[in-house]
Amino acid sequence: MELKEKLLSSFLAFENQVDVDTYVHDIRSKAIKTFENKGFPNKKDEAWKYTSLNKILKEDYSVFSKEENNLDYNDVKKYLIHDIDSYKIIFIDGKYSSHLSETTHDGMDVCLMSAALTKPKYRLVIENYFNKIAKDDSLAALNTAFSQEGAFINIPKNKLAEKPIQVIHFSTGKESSLMLQPRNLIVVGENSHVQIIERHQSLTSNPVLTNSVTEIFASKRAIVDYYKVQNDKQNASLIDNTYINQKQQSHVSVHTFSFGGKLTRNNLNFYQNGERIDSTLKGVTIIGDKQHVDHNTLVHHIEPNCESHQDYKGIFGDSATGVFNGKVVVEKEAQKTNAFQANNNILVSDKASINTKPQLEIFADDVKCSHGCTIGQLDESAMFYLRSRGIPEKEAKALLMYAFANNVLESVKIPELKKRINKLIANKLGVNIGFDL
Repeated sequence: MELKEKLLSSFLAFENQVDVDTYVHDIRSKAIKTFENKGFPNKKDEAWKYTSLNKILKEDYSVFSKEENNLDYNDVKKYLIHDIDSYKIIFIDGKYSSHLSETTHDGMDVCLMSAALTKPKYRLVIENYFNKIAKDDSLAALNTAFSQEGAFINIPKNKLAEKPIQVIHFSTGKESSLMLQPRNLIVVGENSHVQIIERHQSLTSNPVLTNSVTEIFASKRAIVDYYKVQNDKQNASLIDNTYINQKQQSHVSVHTFSFGGKLTRNNLNFYQNGERIDSTLKGVTIIGDKQHVDHNTLVHHIEPNCESHQDYKGIFGDSATGVFNGKVVVEKEAQKTNAFQANNNILVSDKASINTKPQLEIFADDVKCSHGCTIGQLDESAMFYLRSRGIPEKEAKALLMYAFANNVLESVKIPELKKRINKLIANKLGVNIGFDL
């Protein structure tokens, strides 16, 4: 049975086993019809021109984990930012792990999506925010149809979340192949501030496909710092759909660090609904072998006096493939917009490739917008300079590549996370670069 048919046939059983009200049921029913009509995207779709899902869709995925699996803290410690005090929402094969997690309802809600979807006290939040900005495309609709578990974070106004929040999904390999569909809803109130770290991590060589959807709502003057760490195993694939709605004077930044996995597709969408909004999108991709990473971004400037900054760096070795498809839309009313977009790439192998398509759609006349991309190899004169100072070739290359990616790291606001990412970069470059990490 093809995966699409398997998912459609599993939907009725899924609906019968979960406890939701009529409002959520109607949303799910509409979503599964959308997926049935559209199916999985393919290369005929312009947005998927350079990324094919055919190979990963051939696996016979289990749609639901058949048993509840437990992990010890020592099994997963290395994947946590464990040298900081943080809230933790941890899932194992799609199911919540209470003994590994640390949630709270003390002045804010850091808890589970399943609770938000079923408990009456969250009904108003769900009606106001759930599935309000997620696109009506096939993969987001598929996630909506099967949405049950994930992170629910609700920060009321005038609240500083004193600790970062880690949201981590582990897959154990108890199934021969598994499909996961986590759903996250994050609502940040007026004048509030939160830092969130998200990771999807396979602990097995068995195939895993994750189709994730995250909706983020930033109210007036809210600050949201969101970090995605993608360093998965070779048989793990991730389709990450993130939608962000910003109100006036809010600041939202999303940093995406893509170092591993078979296929990774990041769909990142910002919608600016207010004046004096700042949106930051930054990413570092370092991959090799036959890995594939695709960044698809959208920043929609709707009102005047707003800014957006996109800076994506890619280093591609072996037979790896990178894709960057970034779009900035500036509506007629969005005067005084300042939008910057850059995608710079280094190919360290003759077999590696990058497909990049920066785009601007500007309907206003008083704006400052720029975009551009570069694709090249390491600077030979810089290599010569380092070699002439006695630095071996391998270390010289690593230093140049580290310097190339470093400006993205400068804006990471959690020191312990910055240290961890530095170590991951050093490991990916295969060298000790000789300074404090």
